[in-house]
Amino acid sequence: MPAFDLENDERMLAHIDVETTGLVPGYHEMIDIGLVITDVKGNKIDSLFLLIKPVHPERLQPGAYAVNAFDPEKWEERGAYSIDMAVDSILSFHERVCGDRQVLMIAYNSHFDAAFLDHLFRHAGRSWREMYHYYILDIPSMLWGMGYTDPQADEFMEYYQIKDEPHIAEDHTGITGAMVNVRIYKAIMDLYR
Repeated sequence: MPAFDLENDERMLAHIDVETTGLVPGYHEMIDIGLVITDVKGNKIDSLFLLIKPVHPERLQPGAYAVNAFDPEKWEERGAYSIDMAVDSILSFHERVCGDRQVLMIAYNSHFDAAFLDHLFRHAGRSWREMYHYYILDIPSMLWGMGYTDPQADEFMEYYQIKDEPHIAEDHTGITGAMVNVRIYKAIMDLYR
């Protein structure tokens, strides 16, 4: 096994998970985001969770509702952010927590999460590239390289006794997804120390 110098690696990771009104970025929208900042070893530094008001809540797909129980009235009651406020909050969070350190985005379904993040930021006239390095890490590829070819990671999580996120729509959020991503990532990294 290669020797990694994780002790002196100052990069940070932004573990991201988003919930949306459907599967098509640009048509469907983010309704929440969970961000967990860790060091490269997977140790949690800080986290952020935001509910976001979509511009077109009527585009909610039944499948998305079954996963995240999005309800515009409940989001309003819970203080959901406008898109501009959400983007400003995410940028402020990153500036406060990460400063000028290099940050890599990591996600379970990285293309999905990056596409929705891109549309959110573009809607606010900004770019998520202001925060993250060009490369994006994805957990299924890491597991695939280790021989775990199940995209759901059930076998890996069971073997290493990693607690999954809730599968009850009302409790399934971006932050619960981001935290399970951190737990899987940390278990992977612990294998190489």
